[in-house]
This record gives sequence, structure tokens and C-alpha cells, in this order.
Amino acid sequence: MSEVNRVEVEILGQKYVVRSSASPEYVRELASYVEGRAAEIRGGGAGQDSLRLLALAALYIADELFRLRDERSEADRAAGARLDALRGLLDAVVTDR
Repeated sequence: MSEVNRVEVEILGQKYVVRSSASPEYVRELASYVEGRAAEIRGGGAGQDSLRLLALAALYIADELFRLRDERSEADRAAGARLDALRGLLDAVVTDR
């Protein structure tokens, strides 16, 4: 079983303790990414509700995940089609001995 690390991170001025089997550096990188997305949404405006910013950041990040997942599925289907075409070509030129 993997070791569970306790990592303290800060997002929008709020401290959180995250328990994860991932490395502390990775958890901090994730927190930094979330913080960055929230800062992008906030823009130049100060004093916006942190919960609202985090909710919007979560939606943007979920959108990224879904789009990447769809792109990956599409790439997998295209690769499968190319492999099928190559198999067909090989079958056409290779004969059993």
C-alpha cells in the first residue's frame, strides 16, 4: 500500500491539508494550477467570493478534462482505424506458407 502524505496547500488565501499517495510536489502543483485558474477568472477584480471563484475554476478544469478525454477517444479511434487498414494491407500481401 502506498504511503499517504499530508500536504498543506493554500488556495485563495485558505489553507487546506490534502492527504494523498501522490508526492507533495505533485499535490502542490495541482493546488497551484487551481489557484492560477481561479486568478484568471477573478481577473483584476478583488474581493470576489472565494467559493464562487473555486466553483467556477472547478467547472473550467472539468471542461478541460472532458475535452481532453474526448480528444483522446477520437485519437484512439483514429489509431484503431489506421491499424485495421494496415492489417488489411498486410493480409492482402502476406500468404500462409
